[in-house]
Amino acid sequence: MTGYFSSLKLPDATSEFKESRYVIFGAPFDGTSSYRKGSKLAPNAVRVAYDNLESFDPRYSFDFSEAGICDLGDLQEESTVDEMVESVEMVTGIIRKEAKIPIMLGGEHSVTVGAIRNFKDCGMIIIDAHSDFRDSYHGNRLNHACVTRRSLEVLGPDRIVSIGTRSTSMEEYESDEFRKVRFITSDEVREKGIKSIVSEVRRIVGDRIYFSIDMDGIDPAYAPAVGTPEPYGLKDTDVRFLVNEFSRNTFGFDIVEFSPQFDNGNTAMLAAKIIQDFIGSRK
Repeated sequence: MTGYFSSLKLPDATSEFKESRYVIFGAPFDGTSSYRKGSKLAPNAVRVAYDNLESFDPRYSFDFSEAGICDLGDLQEESTVDEMVESVEMVTGIIRKEAKIPIMLGGEHSVTVGAIRNFKDCGMIIIDAHSDFRDSYHGNRLNHACVTRRSLEVLGPDRIVSIGTRSTSMEEYESDEFRKVRFITSDEVREKGIKSIVSEVRRIVGDRIYFSIDMDGIDPAYAPAVGTPEPYGLKDTDVRFLVNEFSRNTFGFDIVEFSPQFDNGNTAMLAAKIIQDFIGSRK
């Protein structure tokens, strides 16, 4: 399997695959991105930012170098979204078959479709500014704007919660399928408080979860470097709260849609810290 990957690794990834608990890999692809491209560069940008974090976090009283992290590096970038999704599906399937937790660094959100195909027994939490519920966009059903719709087809109705929504087309909103996903807007979170949604989310997704974080779900004040930024988003601490709350029930995790060339350093560092929050809160 090593022939599929590049060589740059996360600094705390000190374990070999067989001994690991968490397996990180990059999915460098932005072929369907419709506004700001560059997310294919994100996996290594996150690794470089992570190198500036301490391996110990007193919040969790935990040393991440002892977490059992393996970093496979980045998948080869494929020429089409279909090929990239298939590569992600294959690798995620191998990781899950070995009873390890995959942590995927995107890449655009389309790559999540490959991962979710291996998690049919799970519910799904998505952090995203956009509903991503188009049946097809620019003639492609695997476009990054279709990931929630494709995930619904894999998991079935009433098993997905998308949090932070604040951009939806009329086509999506009027779809008969749209209400088979629970979309919680960022306004709702702001008005009620992040803790108020936990019981509803848990009731829908159950006790086995795939967790996907599109960085544009977070307000641009905290995460400016994303493919399709939207104002009025979630706080960074809202996302940390949700990661902490649901991490122990999460069996697959990804961070996508970060475009490093638009960054001032904040987005890369936040993405790196979210990885630590996920692992640290599962110890």
